Amino acid sequence: MKENCLVLGIETSCDETSAAVVADGKELLSNVISSQMELHRRFGGVVPEVASRRHVERMTAIIQEALDQAGVRLDDLSAVAVTQGPGLVGALLIGVSAAKALSFATGIPLIPVHHIAGHIYANQLVEPLRFPLVSLVVSGGHTELIYMPDHNRFERLGKTRDDAAGEAYDKVARLLGLPYPGGPHIDRLAREGNPAHPLPRAWLERDSLDFSFSGLKTAVGNVIQRKDPVNPADVAASFQEAVVEVLTEKSIAAVQRTGVSELVLAGGVSANSRLREALAKRCAEEGIHLRVPPPELCTDNAAMIAAAGTYRLWDGQTAGLDLNAVANLALA
Repeated sequence: MKENCLVLGIETSCDETSAAVVADGKELLSNVISSQMELHRRFGGVVPEVASRRHVERMTAIIQEALDQAGVRLDDLSAVAVTQGPGLVGALLIGVSAAKALSFATGIPLIPVHHIAGHIYANQLVEPLRFPLVSLVVSGGHTELIYMPDHNRFERLGKTRDDAAGEAYDKVARLLGLPYPGGPHIDRLAREGNPAHPLPRAWLERDSLDFSFSGLKTAVGNVIQRKDPVNPADVAASFQEAVVEVLTEKSIAAVQRTGVSELVLAGGVSANSRLREALAKRCAEEGIHLRVPPPELCTDNAAMIAAAGTYRLWDGQTAGLDLNAVANLALA
């Protein structure tokens, strides 16, 4: 590892335009995020073409703001790290193009970063990761259990077979007439209700660490259609308990199966209050150390990309100017 390593991170995988500067893979100097939430809310979800155009409009200004807040110049940087994928390919291309331009203009290394790796490394900005570990990555586009024996080494233990947890939250929120994005609204509404509806838990095959939430979403729709009137708070609480129970128990199983003692929560849904409570309780019972990022580092941001990129830089995992965005990039 080298000291005084300044990495500029760029993140444009979906609808946040973000740039950040991180020192030595752990010290957050700036983290600027331009959200498009209000822009897409009228559509009930992210419109890829609209997201890409807004990234083009905001990219240069966001990068400059991140540099200014960090008090650094381009020629102070050690490298530029960027989300290569997965994500919306048009949105990814904006960030990748900006990073390649900066690398070409300054001569600094270009570091491609996997979006899920970034979410895990968000925790590095709070406290150094302790290996080996298991990470539950849960967001609008991803629900996965990842085993990491060391930096930059990933083994997927389980994944969603259909809807990601965050995607299911958005779809159920739409059924309940709640605004986009649905996760925070369901979380708040569930606090006012009781989990009175017996909704299914998709445990899948014996010993499987995969997830499935599509059937749960359908079951919620059936409850709403069959019961008139229905208490939205009770439906929200019932749905949230079904999701949280499966996420929690499969995470505990993954930790026990791998023999590690460290569980790392990551991704946008990791901001969910009920998930945090349930994991904290079960980890305390099982003697597992739980690491949870602060809310500002749960959603998509460039600080996590800069942190992950720093460790790839130290491992010599750089890219050339032929780097391309990959919408379905595999974690390796």
